[in-house]
Amino acid sequence: MKTRTMLLCMLALFSFSLHAQSDEAAIKQVITSAYIDGIQNGGSTDAIRKGFHPSFTMLRVIENDVKPYPIEEWIAAIEKRKSENSAPVPKAEGKFINVDITGTAATVKLDLYREGKRTFTDYLVLHKFSEGWRIISKSFYRHP
Repeated sequence: MKTRTMLLCMLALFSFSLHAQSDEAAIKQVITSAYIDGIQNGGSTDAIRKGFHPSFTMLRVIENDVKPYPIEEWIAAIEKRKSENSAPVPKAEGKFINVDITGTAATVKLDLYREGKRTFTDYLVLHKFSEGWRIISKSFYRHP
């Protein structure tokens, strides 16, 4: 009986671990596709919209005040930059520092690099909706 209970506990722990790993992989995929490749590297607006919830807001601190930046404004700025054929921005690469998941909520700390230099540390908040993980908010620090 004791062995059976221990076996069931180990099986439950293994199942929980696999579920957490699959959620972490899904979160990293959404961030890579929608945020790093999409937003930061001028990728597909379809991928951006798939990975960001429509009510997403980036929280920017400007002149000691919080200024929200909705996803559709951000996409419009990206599209404008693309249409103006401005000088290409060096490709961004992301390094996941921390992924913290509790049920259907998650936070991610991500460092962005351009040309080997860390440019931003981002704090992304995600939620698991019926269609999967989506980014709902962001705050950041711009490195000097």
